[in-house]
Amino acid sequence: MRPIAPKRLSQAGLFGTAVAIGLCGGTVPADQVTVAVAANFTAAAKEIATAFQEKTGHEAVLVFGGTGKLFAQIANGAPFDVFLAADDKTPAKAETENLAVAGSRFTYATGRIVLYSTDPNLVDQAGAILKTGKFNKLAIGNPATAPYGRAASEVLHALGVFETLASKIVFGENVAQTYQFVVTGNAELGFVALSQVVDADKGSRWLVPTDLYTPIRQDAVLLEGAFGKPAARAFLQFLRGDAGREIVARFGYGTD
Repeated sequence: MRPIAPKRLSQAGLFGTAVAIGLCGGTVPADQVTVAVAANFTAAAKEIATAFQEKTGHEAVLVFGGTGKLFAQIANGAPFDVFLAADDKTPAKAETENLAVAGSRFTYATGRIVLYSTDPNLVDQAGAILKTGKFNKLAIGNPATAPYGRAASEVLHALGVFETLASKIVFGENVAQTYQFVVTGNAELGFVALSQVVDADKGSRWLVPTDLYTPIRQDAVLLEGAFGKPAARAFLQFLRGDAGREIVARFGYGTD
């Protein structure tokens, strides 16, 4: 693998002329970019991919999964071009381990977590159900591998209820599986991403105050094998541009 030092680029160098030509529909031919996407960003990524193709002609092939598992695949040579993680630590690790292009990383979204139930009467606006414990199962992502699970664990510890609820907790591999536990009734309630329920008109929820958990800064990064691939750079440029940010915000994420 080539050393990463020669690839340390300025933002202008990374998203320069080739990207601008691609976004403007110039002479760069349509290509395909493969994007590894954190599970919580599924719906937003699909809409972004559609808008990106309409704008540039490039096709974004999306592969969804837990951030930890996607990183393991990248480390083992999976042919991804771009990595949209559910945290900032994993893309930084990819840079450190020469799996990503230094200088390409940026925060594309800031996630929020919600305590959610399909039962319209279960979750109150202050999350008091967690202290009463009047439920059988609480779903959260695995804190060891899922950034939204780590945030949920922080909330439970901040409220002083983690130990008392430990026997009721069921762990999802990622926030997508956690959400499935809730909507299928395998758990009465669970901590999910706001983006997963932002348009839900049923059930009950508590939007968790952000001072109860570390901000979920979700970073994107250009992967090593896509250093010279204009479509990959164009995708990142589109994501951080006005059209991409509008979609990100519409799904309940912060964009600052």
